[in-house]
Amino acid sequence: MDDRQFRDAMGKFATGVTVVTTKVDGNVHGMTANAFMSVSLNPKLVVVSIAEKAQMLEKIKQSGTFSVNILAADQQELSMVFAGQVKNHKEVVFEHLNGVPVLPNSLAQISCEVSASHVEGDHTLIIGKVIDIRVEDSEPLIYSSGKYRLLAEESK
Repeated sequence: MDDRQFRDAMGKFATGVTVVTTKVDGNVHGMTANAFMSVSLNPKLVVVSIAEKAQMLEKIKQSGTFSVNILAADQQELSMVFAGQVKNHKEVVFEHLNGVPVLPNSLAQISCEVSASHVEGDHTLIIGKVIDIRVEDSEPLIYSSGKYRLLAEESK
């Protein structure tokens, strides 16, 4: 199999969309990620997978904290901004959850301390111990096969 076939196959798995943020020297840094999952309930742990070449990896290592912002359906532009797909955009406003920058109106804001990291292939898995969480009730932003999607209403 070649790289394109592997990427296409992995893209068939529909995911939510997150923006991972951190703060270093007073500056907020963020990146869009869909490689995110919960790991453990006790203790409460999550994991994000970050490419070795991503600038965000070093920023999280420097700060020792990060947040995962699970995006709502109306936050597609934010996903594109933090993926580097939108160059001319309005300034992004942040709130803080337990001292870590978060995106307002996200479905969930999860503030974490780095618990461990593991290099696997060309990515590092960052394990975060959840220190605070805030949840909203809205529809999620979904990504599948290279496109943003919305959940369909349940048919009865």
